[in-house]
Parts: sequence; C-alpha cells; structure tokens
Amino acid sequence: MSDESDGGRTLGRRHLLAGVVGTGLLGAGVVGSGAVDLGTGDAGRRRLPVEVTTLDAVGSTAGTTRVPSPETPTVVDCFATWCGPCIEQMDALGTVYDRYGDRAAFVSVTNERFGGGLDADDVRAWWREHDGRWTLGHDPEGDLLAALGASGLPYLAVTDGSGSVVWTHGGVASVETLDRQVASVL
Repeated sequence: MSDESDGGRTLGRRHLLAGVVGTGLLGAGVVGSGAVDLGTGDAGRRRLPVEVTTLDAVGSTAGTTRVPSPETPTVVDCFATWCGPCIEQMDALGTVYDRYGDRAAFVSVTNERFGGGLDADDVRAWWREHDGRWTLGHDPEGDLLAALGASGLPYLAVTDGSGSVVWTHGGVASVETLDRQVASVL
C-alpha cells in the first residue's frame, strides 16, 4: 500500500487513513457483539494500578481513586454514555453490586472527553438514570482501557485482593457470569 507518486516506497495517506478507520471499526465491533471472554492474560498486570478522577455522583465523591482498589477485590466497568450495551450492563452490575458491594469495590469509568456538548453533569445524569450507585470515574486519556487491553465497550475486569486481573470480558456479561467471577475472588 503506497502512493504511486513515490515509487511505491511509503504508505499513502489515503491507505493510512483507511487503515486507521478500519481499526477503529474493528475495535468498535466488540461493542454489543456479545460475550467475548478474553481470559486472564497479562495485559492489565503490567500497568495497573491506574489513578482516575472520580465524579461527585450517586455513590461516588469527587477526587481520585486507584483502580483496582488497594487490597480489595475490584469490579471494573469501562463504559460510555453513548454506548447502548453499556446501559444493559448497568442492570447486571447493579444486581451484583447489591450482593457484593460490602465486600468488593466497584468502579465504573468513562474515557469520554468533556467538551463539544458533553460535560460532567451529562455523565452524572446518565449515571442517575441508569441506577449507578458506586464509584464513578473519568479517565479521558484512556489509561485504564489501555492497561486492561480493552478494545471496545462495555469492558469488564475483576481483580483479586492483590490487584491481579483474574477475569476480563468484552461485551455485556450476564448477572450469573459476573456473580460467579466476583464470588471467585472473595
């Protein structure tokens, strides 16, 4: 893939852009595509913990938090307000939070950038509307997604008390699956 004008030596701008767009579409294919269990892998173990900003919202206070929580099994939910399957995931998260919220930390993190019509108040309104009641994080640089090796949304991870990622999942996870994974680290 090269521009003919350079004798075939370099990647053409059109081809580069097509590749970038294609990669984005491929990554977006995980959104709502169903369960994709990505196993335990080493992706998150090398770059966690990540410090994220927290928003003042139901179940959350403004400040920062370390993900995963120190010495506590942690359920990590990466989401976006524009993501339809992320809404569906909130139901399962709420059910599992009700069962284990006193023994495990829960944090939902969006990497959406504020500006251009979206601000913290919009995220808080989405949070209230979808019954969020645990820590709400904001990571506009996407450090947490990168540390987990996430390629789409929603994306879940469960860590044990030592902070090791024991399970990751792209797409919507059922209550039963999420329950089983959280119970395994308690």
